[in-house]
Amino acid sequence: MSGLIGKKVGMTSVFDNNGRNVPVTVIEIEPCSITQIKTEETDGYNAVQLAAFDRKEKNVSKAVNGHFKKAGVNAKYQVVEFRDFLPEGLNIGDELTISDVFTVGDQVDVVGISKGHGFTGVVKRHNFSGVGDATHGQHNRMRAPGAIGNASDPSKVFKGMRMAGQSGNERVKIKNLSVAKILEDSNIMLVTGSIPGPKGGYVEIHNKASVLN
Repeated sequence: MSGLIGKKVGMTSVFDNNGRNVPVTVIEIEPCSITQIKTEETDGYNAVQLAAFDRKEKNVSKAVNGHFKKAGVNAKYQVVEFRDFLPEGLNIGDELTISDVFTVGDQVDVVGISKGHGFTGVVKRHNFSGVGDATHGQHNRMRAPGAIGNASDPSKVFKGMRMAGQSGNERVKIKNLSVAKILEDSNIMLVTGSIPGPKGGYVEIHNKASVLN
C-alpha cells in the first residue's frame, strides 16, 4: 500500500460539487525521501522506507545519521516503512511528492498517535456510568468503577479488565477517508473528516491503491 508522511495542521471546511459544506483536515506533506528499498529477494518482502521533515543532524544518533548519509539525504524527524510499495523508476535518495502518490477522490487510511489525556478514571476512559446516585450508603462514589474482583473461583482479576489508567497517546488508524483537495504548491492535502493526534502531530497517509497513480 503506497503512502506518504505528513503533519497535521488543523481543520477547516470546503464545499463539494453538490454545494455541501464538508469538514476536512489540513495535512502538510513535504516531499518524502526514499531512504531504503526492500525486496522479496533481499528482505523477504517488498517495501519502501520514506523519511520526511528535516531536523538538525546533531540531534540524531550516529547510527541513524549513517543511514541517512548512505541514502544521500538530510537527517529527518520521521522514518516510516510502507509495505508492498515499490515505486517504479525511483531509487534511494529520490523524493516522492503528493501528486506522485495521491489524486483527488482517492480513498486513504490515516495513522497517528492520539492525544494523551493522562491518568483518567473509568467514566472518561471507558464511558462507564459510575455507581449511581449517592444512596444506599454511597458517599462520593458517583464516578467509581464498582467491584471488579471474582469469588473464590477464580479469585483473581482477569487481564484486560477495564479500569482507570493511561488514556489516549496510542496508535490509531482512521479508515476510508477521501482526498478532498490537493494544493501541491503549498505541500498541502485536504482529507475529509478528522484524523488522530494534535496539531503538529505526524501522521502516515496510506493510499488504498497498492501502486503509484
